[in-house]
Amino acid sequence: MGENAPPPPPQVVARPSQMPLGAAKGPIWTPTEQLHHLQYCIHSNPSWPETFVLAFQHYIVMLGSIVIIATSLVPRMGGDHGDKARVIQTMLFMAAINTLIQTLIGTRLPTVMTSSFAFTLPVMSIINDYSDRNFRSEHERFETTMRTIQGSLIVASFFNIFIGFSRAWGNFTRFFGPIVIVPVVCVVGLGLFARGFPLLANCVEIGLPMLILLVITQQYLRHALPRAHNILERFALLLCIGLAWSFAAILTEAGAYNNAKQQTKQNCRTDRSYLIASAPWIRFPYPFQWGKPIFRASHVFGMMGAAIVTSAESTGAYFAAARLSGATPPPASVVSQSIGLQGAGMLLEGIFGAAVGTTASVENVGLLGLTHIGSRRAVQISTAFMFFFAIFGKFGAFFASIPLPIFAAMYCVLFGIVAAVGLTFMQFANNNSLRNIYVLGLSLFLGISIPQYFVSNTTPNGVGPVKTDGVWFDDILNTIFSSSPTVAMIVGTLLDNTLDAKHSASDRGLAWWKPFQSRKGDARNEEFYSLPVRIREYIPSRFFYY
Repeated sequence: MGENAPPPPPQVVARPSQMPLGAAKGPIWTPTEQLHHLQYCIHSNPSWPETFVLAFQHYIVMLGSIVIIATSLVPRMGGDHGDKARVIQTMLFMAAINTLIQTLIGTRLPTVMTSSFAFTLPVMSIINDYSDRNFRSEHERFETTMRTIQGSLIVASFFNIFIGFSRAWGNFTRFFGPIVIVPVVCVVGLGLFARGFPLLANCVEIGLPMLILLVITQQYLRHALPRAHNILERFALLLCIGLAWSFAAILTEAGAYNNAKQQTKQNCRTDRSYLIASAPWIRFPYPFQWGKPIFRASHVFGMMGAAIVTSAESTGAYFAAARLSGATPPPASVVSQSIGLQGAGMLLEGIFGAAVGTTASVENVGLLGLTHIGSRRAVQISTAFMFFFAIFGKFGAFFASIPLPIFAAMYCVLFGIVAAVGLTFMQFANNNSLRNIYVLGLSLFLGISIPQYFVSNTTPNGVGPVKTDGVWFDDILNTIFSSSPTVAMIVGTLLDNTLDAKHSASDRGLAWWKPFQSRKGDARNEEFYSLPVRIREYIPSRFFYY
């Protein structure tokens, strides 16, 4: 018998080379540290006439928060329309001072400082404390409340000064990375959704046309009219405010709201603010204008909670502003420096008698992205308008009487831009890491969900869901956990630095992030964040950087 023949060798079938999914379907965009469509960055400036119009636009945008806070709090304190006008003037005056401080020797970023909603809960606690007491008049109750707010702001300001100039806050931000910054910046915008369409819907016939008109004019009409492209891109917001405000005035004069509900009249009519009639022609805010401050420990702790919240909110806004102005992410030393100076500004607010403290204005950061202009000079010049309208009350009251749904329509766009800017930091980390997706998703969700629970379960008189025998303890927790950026910062920092942190350093984007955390880590940091030459001659930079 013959031996069996060996089997033939297997045939190798040539296969086409495998390509990553999506590799042949279009270009792959590489990460970029600066946005390509910015026309003017932090230290480049448009022409002087354009700069002044842009500065006025920044003033109009920041005005809304001040009017909303004063309109909400002053009547509950027992103040009348004249008191409300004086409170608005004081808050506007202090916003101008704090904006100058931050743009000159603080972060040096083009960020406007404005009144913060984070102080609403501790202020409401003070209001409730005096609601059952007998006063000779409502004006006396108002002044007593304001004096207590003054004392609480003065004491709480030292907490911000300490965590800033002791470098504690800057050292805390060294634990940040792109995976932490994404949810923090995102919820800085998304967490303010209640000031968007819900406020717009209070007068939908004015707010909705303003929103639609702004989108069409600023995004579509500028392409249809090439000659007016730059004007519509940069100043469409002012044009739309003028048109919507005029439309509201026509409806008011035509009697459209004569038989409407009181709330509709308050939000839709242009003659319901009573600011123009009650505001003084000329008035300089001065220290202790409401009287001698009242210091009560139970209210100071609530203000300290608000100070923590404003530090978190401002930090997120600073990173967004740096991105939208073409600057590198602010180093830890700059962030610490800014928080310390924010505390110094809070001290001045307590001395001058502002109703609340200040924080970085998210809406003005969004305006940088809307206009594609991140000029620092435009923001600094905007303080001239703040000072002018804070002193000459009748003129300031004219713009402060803009119906609030018009401001809400702006916020829908501006807050959305800031939220989207937060997402752009994700390009510097591994988008395909399930670990990163877990940290990002949980931080985003809890950053919105937890504050929503606290806000929804807070009574109209400011009593939150945390209720213990210590009111000061309740105020701290209710204030902190009502803030989306603060919750997102806590959750994101904890997870990103404990969940397989050591072996995921490259996926977390730390190789890109670390150089920006120190002053000398990146050569561009000195270009963006160094003090002005004349200030450096008097204040050595070693007192501001480390």
